[in-house]
Amino acid sequence: MRTGVIARKVGMTRLFQEDGRHVPVTVLSLDGCQVVSHRTGERDGYFAVQLGAGEAKQKNVNKPQREAFAKAEVGLKKKVAEFRVDNEEGLVPVGSTISADHFVAGQKVDITGHTQGKGFAGAMKRWGFGGLRATHGVSISHRSHGSTGNRQDPGRVFKGKKMAGHMGDRQRTQQNLEVVRTDADRGLLFIKGSVPGSKNGWLLVRDAVKLAAADELPFPAAVLDLNAPKPEAEEVPAVEETAAVETPVEEAAAPEAAAEAPAAEAAPEGDASEADASSNENSSKENGEG
Repeated sequence: MRTGVIARKVGMTRLFQEDGRHVPVTVLSLDGCQVVSHRTGERDGYFAVQLGAGEAKQKNVNKPQREAFAKAEVGLKKKVAEFRVDNEEGLVPVGSTISADHFVAGQKVDITGHTQGKGFAGAMKRWGFGGLRATHGVSISHRSHGSTGNRQDPGRVFKGKKMAGHMGDRQRTQQNLEVVRTDADRGLLFIKGSVPGSKNGWLLVRDAVKLAAADELPFPAAVLDLNAPKPEAEEVPAVEETAAVETPVEEAAAPEAAAEAPAAEAAPEGDASEADASSNENSSKENGEG
């Protein structure tokens, strides 16, 4: 049994398949899902991986949690959850960041989250009651739930009676949802269909418990290497070398242009001297004629 991940619900969209069909999917984001602690059999009696996700402000995290995060050398996390594993082999090193490649396209997963809260709702909306007659004698109480108890015996309302109250915001798990696609670069999971919860809600994604796991799943987890060089950084030296090769050519052409510049400047001076000589000759002729 592998560890799961903590994901944030982004929203819904659709993906087009190769045959032209489009599939409605829910987009889940792995927002800095890191291992912050372990639960071992010797100390705790079971094996589990404790994960943290999101970035929290220091004022919203109490002191014991801040010390635990500092010991693990990770940032402050908004959401923390545990995932059981079978034995010590399933533990992921503390500080590791889990990638979206932890799941593969086509596999089934179970997703746990809190459903959308509806606030205080009446018995008709919450439980589907038929209500009372909306005609004579009922006044404005036709949407009430009616009688809730018996007579003197038992003389009280049993616990769990369907009545008006807080609707929604319950933890629910939706099983056997299909992973359509994964994007490790952006940390995204594309799940077919809908998942519990509203947008920006936290979800726990695990391997399906009712189906056998695929053989190509990474074990114990797919860890994201944050220190790996990026492809864009490798292309930068090639551009600099090209610029360095072209620079001497430009410098070599510069002296030739400088040599041509005085010759171009000397031409106007020669024209001016010829013009002065012709003007002197004209003036001498005019003086002789006079």
